[in-house]
Amino acid sequence: EVQVVESGGGLVQPGGSLRLSCVVSGSTFSTYSQTWVRQAPGKGLEWVASISTLGSATTYADSVKGRFTISRDNAKNTLYLQMNSLKPEDTAVYYCENGWTTTNPPQGQGTQVTVSS
Repeated sequence: EVQVVESGGGLVQPGGSLRLSCVVSGSTFSTYSQTWVRQAPGKGLEWVASISTLGSATTYADSVKGRFTISRDNAKNTLYLQMNSLKPEDTAVYYCENGWTTTNPPQGQGTQVTVSS
């Protein structure tokens, strides 16, 4: 059984930073591209960023490009999202999932990010 646990969210002021983590167990994490998606209140899932199996390729939504960095540690089955220069519009629940630029229904509980002064 695959278990996905996202963490690292919280309340941060505009311009601040957070680092999200996603630990995946029960699957061959290293054989899949990985993706971060988010869901803002009252809105659908939005793709944020993806990373290839070995981390050599990454891609970002225009809304986060230059501010967010996706990375992974295959030895720890962990996906990361470093978020800098946060804006109120980044407020959402963030989820991780297998795939490249996918927006599948989340498996984990997500982690809440709130950007507010």
